[in-house]
Amino acid sequence: MKAAADMAPALAVDRSRPRSLWSDAWARLLKNRAAVFGGVLVIVLILAALTAPLIAPFDPIKQDLRSSLQPPSPTHFFGTDVHGRDIFSRVLHGAAISLRIGALGTLIGATIGITLGLISGFYGGLTDTLIMRVMDVLLAFPGLLLAIAIVAAIGPGLENVIIAVGVFSMPEFARLVRGSILSAKQQEFMLAARVVGARDVRLMTQHLLPNVLAPILVLATLRIATAILTAASLSFLGLGAQPPTPEWGAMLSDGREYLMLAPHVATFPGLAILVTVLGFNLLGDGLRDALDPRLRV
Repeated sequence: MKAAADMAPALAVDRSRPRSLWSDAWARLLKNRAAVFGGVLVIVLILAALTAPLIAPFDPIKQDLRSSLQPPSPTHFFGTDVHGRDIFSRVLHGAAISLRIGALGTLIGATIGITLGLISGFYGGLTDTLIMRVMDVLLAFPGLLLAIAIVAAIGPGLENVIIAVGVFSMPEFARLVRGSILSAKQQEFMLAARVVGARDVRLMTQHLLPNVLAPILVLATLRIATAILTAASLSFLGLGAQPPTPEWGAMLSDGREYLMLAPHVATFPGLAILVTVLGFNLLGDGLRDALDPRLRV
């Protein structure tokens, strides 16, 4: 009898409420040290962008030729550029510009791509063929080359860079959503929704779209990193932000002429790009692992 009593707790059924996919994903994300580190980097970047006007010690575009190419010091933490502008202040303000490009460019690409992917996967047939062939044409070009072609056609500038980033991000979202929709629309819940008379728009937005939110979130996080890197590349080539805008790619381009004389001019903008892209990539990889339903316990 005593042995049976000791075994009773072990045989008891766990009646605790099971965790949802999102709560389980959050718990697994917090256990991923690399993802947490990437998230911390992203949060620091966002805070730096929001508080740049308050914590930047100098005006990012005001020139002081008497302080040209000064090395890092207690007065100028990252030194000064050839025009005497404080690099630390310019890097802080550049964070807001890079985040704006990455977020808005990805948002444009995601909005158009998700819409096209939903229509393509839901209706199929000729509609699917036409949309996917256009996406295939865009995917045939390397992302940076396509962005260069777009900016060269419509002109340089931050707004045009955002448009270029959105266009070359669009096919990735369209293909991802289409593939997920082709699988999800065959499920029983779709048949039940059709039986009760749900319209096409309702089927796509309220039944199919929620089932692809997890991969969309992962892709969006990774695409922000790609967008920031692409924008910096365009500015480095002179097709993005124009002087005196404190954009990291443009600052890197200005500093390449002084690598031997004053390496700090190019080093700190380059490190800012590196840390930002690293943070978003680590966070995106962590989200991909955390939101994978096959890894749920």
